[in-house]
Amino acid sequence: MPTIANYRGIIPAIACPFTENHRIDEPALRRLAGWLAEQRGIVAVMTNGHTGEVFSLQPHERAEVTRIVADELRGRIPVISSIVCEGIEDAKVHARMAKEAGASGLDVMPPHHWLRFGYRPDHVRHYFDAIAESGLDLIAHVYPAWTRASYSTAVMADLARHPAVAAFKVGQRDMNKYAADIAAVRAANPAKAILTCHDEYLLASMVQGVDGALVGFATFIPNLIADLWEAVKAGDLKRAMAIQAVITPLKDAVYGGGEPTGEAHARMKAGMWLAGVIDSPTVRPPTEAPTEAEMATLRAAVTQAGLLKR
Repeated sequence: MPTIANYRGIIPAIACPFTENHRIDEPALRRLAGWLAEQRGIVAVMTNGHTGEVFSLQPHERAEVTRIVADELRGRIPVISSIVCEGIEDAKVHARMAKEAGASGLDVMPPHHWLRFGYRPDHVRHYFDAIAESGLDLIAHVYPAWTRASYSTAVMADLARHPAVAAFKVGQRDMNKYAADIAAVRAANPAKAILTCHDEYLLASMVQGVDGALVGFATFIPNLIADLWEAVKAGDLKRAMAIQAVITPLKDAVYGGGEPTGEAHARMKAGMWLAGVIDSPTVRPPTEAPTEAEMATLRAAVTQAGLLKR
């Protein structure tokens, strides 16, 4: 089992390679997981995130992705699996499947009906209590402030006091709320790890007193992100800005100036393919592959970063 120390550093939300007929490509997934585990600053790997195209995966496939990655990384670094469910009983089943597959921790996304209907604070507590029955560490996945599923600052503080919650994956996309939420978590329990998941503005979010990053972008450029984090920890702003200057064209090519989306994850896979990280950029429908213009932008960005292999 991981300890809280495992959540301080860089955690990639791993992409899921697919074959041409859209099946999980186990050999490719093993290679990617093994490669990530060898990179500097990587303290864990997370499966079944948005970057892993989780919404295209059936429940048994989510467990299979976790099984493959956990088996490949056994004895090296821990594996976290996201829980993406609508109801409490459903979440308990998914948590049990992830644990049986080898997960050491669970990233708990808000139920997606909260995006429309919102939630009451006791809904959050009951949901986390139920998933905590798995006995695994929980990571609270915090959605953008503009969504109805975003946790209030008071709920964030309450989660920080939850004994099963080891860390927070914070992506408010609102810097005022981001700062307030970090302060509230620190005040409630300073032992809990706080990880930015602002892929599209890493430097700005890293300098807010967090403990690292849990981002899909790290499945593509783990070394650049690790370098950025080391510069931030050292207080070397000049070096951090220079590294961010290399990351920014890649960020713009992948995210298009906005937040992560399904097509952004397709562009990330294409960038990974151009950089030789994976052998195929295949995505599962309904996610669509990049256009020719998007590929040209990606190629230019990967080239300027010195990563082009294809």
